[in-house]
Amino acid sequence: MYNKKTITNVLAVLMLGFLASCTELDFYPHTSVAPESVSERDMDALLHGMYNAVQNNQGRESYIMFDLVGGNLIGASGGSELAFIRNIMRTDYNLVNNNWSGLYRALYQVNNVLSIMADQPASEKRERMEGVAHFFRAYIYYNLVTRWGDVPLILENTTERVSRDPAAQVWQQIEADLAVALEKAPTYEGDYYYVSQQAAQALLARILIGQNKMEAAAQAAEAVIALPMFSLDRFDKIFRHQQNREEIFSFKNLTEESSITLSTLFYTYAHDVSGSYVYKPTDAVMTLFDEGDNRKDISIATVSALNVINKYPSGQTGTDPFPVIRLAEMYLIAAEAKGLEGLPRLNELREARDLPAIYPTTETAYQEAVALERRRELLAEGFRWYDLVRTGKAVEELGIEPYRTLFPIPDYEREVNPNLTQNDDY
Repeated sequence: MYNKKTITNVLAVLMLGFLASCTELDFYPHTSVAPESVSERDMDALLHGMYNAVQNNQGRESYIMFDLVGGNLIGASGGSELAFIRNIMRTDYNLVNNNWSGLYRALYQVNNVLSIMADQPASEKRERMEGVAHFFRAYIYYNLVTRWGDVPLILENTTERVSRDPAAQVWQQIEADLAVALEKAPTYEGDYYYVSQQAAQALLARILIGQNKMEAAAQAAEAVIALPMFSLDRFDKIFRHQQNREEIFSFKNLTEESSITLSTLFYTYAHDVSGSYVYKPTDAVMTLFDEGDNRKDISIATVSALNVINKYPSGQTGTDPFPVIRLAEMYLIAAEAKGLEGLPRLNELREARDLPAIYPTTETAYQEAVALERRRELLAEGFRWYDLVRTGKAVEELGIEPYRTLFPIPDYEREVNPNLTQNDDY
């Protein structure tokens, strides 16, 4: 997101900690600079460092975790999809542990910013930073609650061994944080690599449909669709680093400061930009797109007889931006939340992707069409597993046991913090 000099400077400003104990939720003492010594001249570095922490700390697989366990991706060597999912959703699996600890490290950085801002004189810059921080806290907790359900709700950094709070309380806090972001975050000024009030409105729509609050979700999504600064745009522009009007908020992932090297996981050494070929699209994904769908060649490809995800084109040559929220998702939220009355929104999206209109006549057929469109549109963007969970289809579609509709609390976290209970049946 920011240049190397800025990120280096952050080490003396952002990573201000008083945290030091044995649990991953406490993390590490970062510097001797005291929070009370921060002044307004340090705020830009503080803000930049917060972006960097939220972008990077969760790890690259976090962005595609719901594709990995949702039937979209499998190990490059192939094998059983169910066995692949079960292997990831283990209490001792490193990706699960790294995802949990990375999200909480990012949370502690966000809470740190909010704590510092509380002691700063009132100003427009302070207010904007508070708005961005509340957006990020909502985003982080969305990632936590959709994976693990009940999770520790930490609004002020602590060295205590915390317990898990009910998921309903976490969802409530997410909505409260977004309410602050809607009030205080900067307005959108054409750069989707920065958090805005409009991004908060879009994230709210995702939060609401995640809780099956359909009427409110439709209203929130429609409010974003109505905004004049966004419109459905060419699919290749979104995923080939071209300015577009569809992205609402994205992480830029500049090579010099980002560890989110997604495309190296997908491309092969036979590709022009090379890659490690860790994951490949499942067979179902390779037959997902209709002929004429302009998403197909951008989303998937076959290189030297090996199937690859094609959305992130840099390979080993660099990093790629990652679209956190874009307008197509709002069309799909509105379409799903309205039921059959949302068919015009679904067909508008299909038209933008060069597909003909469809006219399902039953609610069941309609929702299946929406789900299919979501899978096509949002492939390898981190949606599939939770889409199946929240609609009650995960067990049937994936063949998983019911308890795997939640992730396991990592073993290490429970070893260092006995107050963390495990999800049932793990």
